[in-house]
Amino acid sequence: MKKLLLTTIFSTGAIFANYQAIISKITPQIEKRMRQGGSYKDYCPISLNDLRYIKLKYIGFDGKEHWGELIVNKAIAKDVVSIFKELYNIKYPIKQMRLVSDFGASDYASIEADNTSAFNCRYVDGTHKWSNHTYGRAIDLNPIENPYVSKSGHISHKASLKYASRQPYKGVVTPQIVNIFKKYGFKWGGDWHCCKDYQHFEKKH
Repeated sequence: MKKLLLTTIFSTGAIFANYQAIISKITPQIEKRMRQGGSYKDYCPISLNDLRYIKLKYIGFDGKEHWGELIVNKAIAKDVVSIFKELYNIKYPIKQMRLVSDFGASDYASIEADNTSAFNCRYVDGTHKWSNHTYGRAIDLNPIENPYVSKSGHISHKASLKYASRQPYKGVVTPQIVNIFKKYGFKWGGDWHCCKDYQHFEKKH
């Protein structure tokens, strides 16, 4: 199995100076987790060969280092690592980062757990159109602190209600975070006119 190990030592005097991320192809073990958890099915419109598994370090809400997991499109894997390296360097806190398969591929359950995630072979809610998460080209970041808000102002998750005001609570996406993603060609759901999806970042091409 070919792996890409990226290690950066920062000279900023930060407490957590060592960043690491590993990019690898989807192994049989990871594929088994995806299929058993329901995030990948035979009819998904993307091949496992076009996806990459990333294991990376992040700073948790407890201020400590943790290892997280993401599955993304191979075309954006290096960009994703670079983004999360920058988030790590500024100590942006992430609640947790697990595969959606751990939540039975339920987007709702993953959000309820405040889980940062990427790939999930699913339709856009209420449609039969494939989500960009299906192609591994979208990331949902701290979804409780950064909720989806409908045009009418509705928020489905009660724990997210306090974050509708977009005050700088822990884990809230700020302009600094948005700019980091945009530097690598991602678009932000917080810029949408139809609604606001503050957790959502995507890079279609």
